[in-house]
Amino acid sequence: MERAYLQEEHDIFRRSLRKFLEKEAYPNFDQWEKEQLVPRDFWKKAGEQGFLCPWVDGKYGGFNADFGYSVVINEEFERVGTGMVGFGLHNDIAMPYIASYGTEVQKKRWLPGAITGDLVSAIAMTEPGAGSDLAAIKTTAIKDGEAYILNGEKTFITNGSAADLVVVVCKTNPQADPPHRGISLLVVEADTLGFKKGKKLDKVGQHSNDTCELIFEDARVPAGNLLGEAGKGFYYLMENLQQERLMVAIQSMTSAEVMLELTIDYVKQREAFGRSISQFQNTQFKLAEMKTEIQIGRTFVDRLIEDHVAGKDVVTEVSMAKWWTTDLAKKVAGECMQLHGGYGYMEEYEIARRYRDVAVSSIYAGSNEIMKVIIGRNMGL
Repeated sequence: MERAYLQEEHDIFRRSLRKFLEKEAYPNFDQWEKEQLVPRDFWKKAGEQGFLCPWVDGKYGGFNADFGYSVVINEEFERVGTGMVGFGLHNDIAMPYIASYGTEVQKKRWLPGAITGDLVSAIAMTEPGAGSDLAAIKTTAIKDGEAYILNGEKTFITNGSAADLVVVVCKTNPQADPPHRGISLLVVEADTLGFKKGKKLDKVGQHSNDTCELIFEDARVPAGNLLGEAGKGFYYLMENLQQERLMVAIQSMTSAEVMLELTIDYVKQREAFGRSISQFQNTQFKLAEMKTEIQIGRTFVDRLIEDHVAGKDVVTEVSMAKWWTTDLAKKVAGECMQLHGGYGYMEEYEIARRYRDVAVSSIYAGSNEIMKVIIGRNMGL
């Protein structure tokens, strides 16, 4: 189907990106999965080719690309593997906070490196005792002269080990009532005294997605690293979560499409009882059902992308898309593995990795249960 927000220039960009990934990513991805890290030299190569933060203003080194380019980048990186999500987080989740709320000094300091791959970014929201309930975070940043003294612990941080700078969600006013009014955003650089990166987390899937704990023990962060106004962090997060959850929906739809493609190829080749299993009615029905649901999801997500580009408030609809598409991707993963039979349970087949990788999508960026709470609240319930 035609996608109105993608033009010929986006198609040219996609072909260029796909050629780059076929040379630099696909042949190395299995090794990155084993090493649990995408190497820095790949980040720099991606930056050299213009695949990092292309939306940034030209005066900082970007080329003012529209959101369609972000869609293309996230889709193509997802096709390599879900473990590449760190690039989408850097491009379209973490760095937009600096572009949106940073001072001119902050933008000049951090945006150019984020474009070249010399700076890898992360955002630290989740804590061992606080996930979707951001108002419950315990990390504090207390003003001390021209600095904030940061204490706390963050977990499940994508790009955590590699990050050169982290947007940290913290409380600059722990006594605020209600608590969310005390939340602020601080940019913490990797060489900050008192900032330590914990062990890499041993995840079920997305192994090349570098994920770790971050620890702050009396870390002294310059007051000039505050993003926007103190106490406004919660509102900044709410403004940007629409895009974050839309990115998850885009990745989920791409993942589902890839899994279906893999399975169609497999069932055409695999034979049972003297014919390919693609000729069995059950196989055809399963594939037809998945194809239909994927098309429905793609149509909905594409419409939301158009609305997002137009600057519309589609928080409710994006919440719907986030839970529905991630649940769909998990369903497709299970059905596709089943159609692979015993081989689907073997690591040498891509569907096994896809099955593992997609499991967490209904949890991160706000659990699907929280998405339904948001929808219900916006229904006036």
